[in-house]
Amino acid sequence: MDPWVSLFSGGKDSSWALYRALEAGKPVERLVTVHPAGESFMYHVPATELASLAAESVGLPLVDVRPGDFEADADDREDSAARGDRELEPLEAALADLADDLGGIGGVTAGAVESSYQTTRIEAMSDRLGAELFAPLWRKEPRALADEMLAAGFEITVVRVAAYGLDESWLGRTLDADAFAELKALNEEYGVHVLGEGGEFETLVTDGPHMDRPIELDYETEFDGTRGALQITDARLGE
Repeated sequence: MDPWVSLFSGGKDSSWALYRALEAGKPVERLVTVHPAGESFMYHVPATELASLAAESVGLPLVDVRPGDFEADADDREDSAARGDRELEPLEAALADLADDLGGIGGVTAGAVESSYQTTRIEAMSDRLGAELFAPLWRKEPRALADEMLAAGFEITVVRVAAYGLDESWLGRTLDADAFAELKALNEEYGVHVLGEGGEFETLVTDGPHMDRPIELDYETEFDGTRGALQITDARLGE
C-alpha cells in the first residue's frame, strides 16, 4: 500500500483528521504544513511554526511548504476562485515531489468541515495525484465533532479570534465542554461557528492520544477590540 500524507496545521481539525486516519490504520508517513506569509483563503495561518513541535510529538516527519505571501501576489482582477486555485499550486507541487520520493501517495487526509471552497480543490488535487481523500470531519454536526474530540482526550488551545462575541478572554483558553457550550450559545446569538469554520477562531492541539508529549506555551495576548492572537514567546514539549 502506498504511503499516505496528512495535511497538517497543528489545529484541531487537521489533527482530528490525522488521528482518525491513524486510528483506522492508514499508513500515514508524512505530515505536510503550508506556511503562508500573509492571509490565505485556503490554509490555516496562525502558529503554523508550532506544527514542527506537534509533528515531533506525533512521531512523524514534517514537510514544510513556504509559498510566500498570497495577498501580496494577488492581482486586482483575480476572483476568489482563481485565488484558491493559485494558492493550491505550491501544495500540489510539493505533494508531487513527495510522491516521487515515496514512490506514490496512496491517500491524503484533510480537516475540512463545511468549506466546499477548500474541499473541492483538495479533492481535485488528490484525484490528479491518484490519491484517496480522507476527510472524516466533512459535513459532520459541529457540536458532535467537538464532543468526540474532547472524549478522545484532545487538549485544544485557542490561538486567534476574529468574530463578534469572542473577546480577549478566549485567547489561550482551553476548549472544554463549558467552552463549547458557550460557543453554541454564541452561534445562536451571533452566528459564530462552533468549530470556528469561517475563521472566527483558530486553534492549536497541545495534547492528544496521538501525541507522546504535550506542547507547553509561553505567550502574550494581542487584541484590538475586534480580533486578536497569541504572540508565542516560547514553546516546548513537556514531559
